[in-house]
Amino acid sequence: MMNEPPAPLRILVDGDACPVKDEIYKVAWRHDVAVVVVSNAPFRVPVHPLVRRVVVSDGFDAADDWIAAEATPNCVVVTADILLADRCLKAGAQVLSSTGKPFTANSIGGQIATRAIMADLRAGGDVIGGPAPFSKADRSRFLSALDAALVRLKRL
Repeated sequence: MMNEPPAPLRILVDGDACPVKDEIYKVAWRHDVAVVVVSNAPFRVPVHPLVRRVVVSDGFDAADDWIAAEATPNCVVVTADILLADRCLKAGAQVLSSTGKPFTANSIGGQIATRAIMADLRAGGDVIGGPAPFSKADRSRFLSALDAALVRLKRL
């Protein structure tokens, strides 16, 4: 019985609100890795053989469901959605936020709990701040984290 070749590496992008799409393309092209940008609405992506756009229905969680179904250990998923990150981690994917912070099996439980607490506070009428504005440092950290994640996957 012959071993099957490993599945090709891919970057799956939760694209609707992703501020680092251009950075993803640059790193992917340097590593010769396919990118799939998933969104509820069409928007421009580079015309390039490594880049594919998938537009799903505008149904609740349609993009998340598509990404979670496609996530494998040979993927890096880029998302800010904690619940999607959890689903993708369970599928074995590496998951990064757009600020370059990795979601991990060790950290995701606390992040889900914090998300629930914040939702309860907002539902109760408490005025709480949102995330910090996206910065140049976030962009730089993301570039380094994505590059490192692809290097790790190539070694497997």
